[in-house]
Amino acid sequence: MTSAPSWQKKTFYILQFLLLCFISSRIQAEIFQWTDEKGNKHYSDKARQGAKQLTIQTGYSYYQVKKVYDGDTILLTNGNKIRFLGINTPEVEGRQKSAQTGGEEAKRWLQQKLKNKKVRLEKDAEYKDKYGRLLAHVFTEDNQHINFQLVEKGLASVNIYPPNFKYNDDLLKAEKQAELSGLGIWGYSEYSPKPASQINHGSYKGWQRVKGRVEAIRQTRKYSYLKLSETFAIKLANKSKALFPSLNSYKGKQIEVRGWINKHKNKYSLFVRHPSAIHIK
Repeated sequence: MTSAPSWQKKTFYILQFLLLCFISSRIQAEIFQWTDEKGNKHYSDKARQGAKQLTIQTGYSYYQVKKVYDGDTILLTNGNKIRFLGINTPEVEGRQKSAQTGGEEAKRWLQQKLKNKKVRLEKDAEYKDKYGRLLAHVFTEDNQHINFQLVEKGLASVNIYPPNFKYNDDLLKAEKQAELSGLGIWGYSEYSPKPASQINHGSYKGWQRVKGRVEAIRQTRKYSYLKLSETFAIKLANKSKALFPSLNSYKGKQIEVRGWINKHKNKYSLFVRHPSAIHIK
């Protein structure tokens, strides 16, 4: 029996992948098809000259939750491990990590919320993270957005990781209201903003808030630094500067930055990927 040509197999797998990428969407999925000079068909989710659009109306696939690891990570019965997009909850105790305030609270809430429930997934630009976990916004069968509810209740902070921008405006509005109301993590002293001048010794585990005035701006070939003290600076990749306002607009401003602190020699930095991590006071 003669097997199908390799280009046909490749085309089939590409189309399968594109269909899977859109399987959880309510809206019509846009897939573009074109034929090259050899007559081979190609498919993409990006428009190009000469391509025709294939409109595919997709439905929902629902999955049973097998396990809740913590407030932002679950395991489905099909074996897929899901990391919730756009948010971060405090850590729970595990191998090589210590429990953080609010972590068990978020986990318990999620366990109760998803008990005997099925969920659907909405993906964004990135399909998986570096740990092999699927990235998704998670919805219950009655259309409750779990990522949003965790933020709304103060159980999670917003963590925007470009190029994933889906629902970010809604998440940021929910975070602002939870913070103003002092809900969850916003009411714990452990997560109160630390003065940048005090970030000068020891190690800082988990998500942190740091405040200070931007004293100077320094740039290297790959990174830019907003200096808040002699020992602490905000770090961002130059390739992502287009997402931010002019860095000079931060100079002299009193700000708060949120994220994870890294130490190199006797200096500390907090790497930001999106301007939502920087709050001008």
